[in-house]
Amino acid sequence: MRFSRFLLIFVLPPLALISACNRGARPAQTGKVAPDFTISDGTSTVHLADYRGKIVLLNFWATWCAPCVQEMPGLLQLHRERPDIAIVAVSVDEDADAYSTFISERHVNLITVRDPNETAAKLYHSEAWPETYIIDRQGVIRRKLVGDPDWSNPEIRSYLNSL
Repeated sequence: MRFSRFLLIFVLPPLALISACNRGARPAQTGKVAPDFTISDGTSTVHLADYRGKIVLLNFWATWCAPCVQEMPGLLQLHRERPDIAIVAVSVDEDADAYSTFISERHVNLITVRDPNETAAKLYHSEAWPETYIIDRQGVIRRKLVGDPDWSNPEIRSYLNSL
């Protein structure tokens, strides 16, 4: 009885936290070539293979997603400081007007496209936003970041510099 109580109190909760925090930060695709896609929303077209030879941050997001909105200024700052990195922001917004208004009002000058059917996100098994895949110059997925990371974080910057 004591041992099972010990497990319930001291072992299982930390294990649950560890697995909950991960949310797939090391996806099965890590180390594999990033799935290619072409998405067109009538205004923009993005073909991922066009960015081969560059470091790519493939970001899945939405205008209605609070962490996505919080993350956007950091991505824009990174874009200003590192224009050599292709930041490809794929919005899963269904509402074209909300998406267009967001892009305009917040002066989003990243490579953006609206993908309401989540065609690209499904290729990456992304279901929660924001999620960002770091893809190296050879088109290989090196890392997945979940949530709204601090893009000015020295560890992230050092990692991007190492690619």
